[in-house]
Amino acid sequence: MYRIKDQGTIDAVLALVDIGLSDYEVSRKTGVSRSTVQNWRRFGVPEVRARRAQVVGRPLDATSYAYLLGMYLGDGWVGRVGTTWSLRVVLDSSYPDIVRECASAMAGVAPRRVTALLRKDHSVVVLGSHGPDWRYLFPQHGPGRKHERKIELVDWQLRITHEWPREFIRGLIHSDGSRCINRFSVKLPSGRVGRYAYPRYFFSNYSADIRQIFCQHCELLGVRWTQSNSRNISVSHRASVALLDTFVGPKT
Repeated sequence: MYRIKDQGTIDAVLALVDIGLSDYEVSRKTGVSRSTVQNWRRFGVPEVRARRAQVVGRPLDATSYAYLLGMYLGDGWVGRVGTTWSLRVVLDSSYPDIVRECASAMAGVAPRRVTALLRKDHSVVVLGSHGPDWRYLFPQHGPGRKHERKIELVDWQLRITHEWPREFIRGLIHSDGSRCINRFSVKLPSGRVGRYAYPRYFFSNYSADIRQIFCQHCELLGVRWTQSNSRNISVSHRASVALLDTFVGPKT
């Protein structure tokens, strides 16, 4: 673990790093060891990662973060494991492309090893990554289930999701959504039975807060939605489905 300096020293180190000085030059000017400067440059200062994200608006790869945030809100968990923190995302093994995309996003957001554990029945893959940064990158973590507590995005997260709403919605749908074909039959005046089919998207989550976040970001893109029941949001308008198809599509 890093030994955190006073806030003035931290700000000075980060400012000198941002203008391009080498680790040696930053160390010489601030008195902070070169190895510490190197670690802060590579991984950020854990205790100020959230503050820095507010300023920079880019926790490493912003597009990966937007996608991973959607996955976390649906199927993710952040908590303390031993002396560090862990991010876990539980995924359906039937969709290997989604598993790979989520693992890639985790590696893009934090430069740490990502592990994959296949459960005994082979139906579920649990992706995991350990490191102190996760508790700052996902401040929504807490005891209990997400739908049993207040969930809202903080300002720096909103700046990212508003800039990258497609990636965020893609993550939400990949975690707790689906694309299906709705089929129905109608008896026509002629007596003939007409059979019709059209694609639609669903987003299902017990948390009203998370459903609202999904709907708000759909509205940013002009996607029309309706609430089908207490936990399901439906997108069936033809133009809205066509828009979602351009960046989400069927799960694979």
